Amino acid sequence: MAVLCVAHGALASGGNYVFDGGTPAEQAQVRAALDVSSFDWSLVPTQITIHIGGAIPSSRASPGEIWLDARLLDTGEFSWAFVQHEYAHQVDFFLLDDSKRATLEQALAGQAWYYTVPLPHSAYGCERFASTLAWAYWQSPSNALKPGGSSDESGEMPPAQFRALLMELLDKPATSAVPIGEVARAPTLKRASARLVLARPSIS
Repeated sequence: MAVLCVAHGALASGGNYVFDGGTPAEQAQVRAALDVSSFDWSLVPTQITIHIGGAIPSSRASPGEIWLDARLLDTGEFSWAFVQHEYAHQVDFFLLDDSKRATLEQALAGQAWYYTVPLPHSAYGCERFASTLAWAYWQSPSNALKPGGSSDESGEMPPAQFRALLMELLDKPATSAVPIGEVARAPTLKRASARLVLARPSIS
């Protein structure tokens, strides 16, 4: 039976979440990843369950849930951008609606928001949104999702411009329900440590 652990101090800007699995050190990496970002994760209006395990083939998110590969978290700071990326999907699921997604998809040059058609990971609007949010609110050389150019998943919009657009959109309440059943997947790792060997995430 899974044991849920409440994340201490995770009810302010760091978000509202509980852990299912993971070592204390791995859970600490999740807390550090969310706390280092300047985005207010507490805007997500529901508690998120974060599953951590070594048998998770690739990190992913669905409404109200996040799955993180323990091997990724074991790399420490390298994992932080990917934790933020998955929590950013919760921002999408709970705070956006179709109109806001259409605005962001155009601004971020996505080809489709969700996985309705087979595309490269970086072509989906939801993935470009999650990666751009992770970079725009934690602009550190240590951010593994730092864009190398405008063609990168997180590089379509300057961070300040993205933050301004997102805050404008979030200032208006969402008008449609959470897209139950949607699953968003982690981006391809740009580099890997000796302790982390992961296959490219599958598209489904």
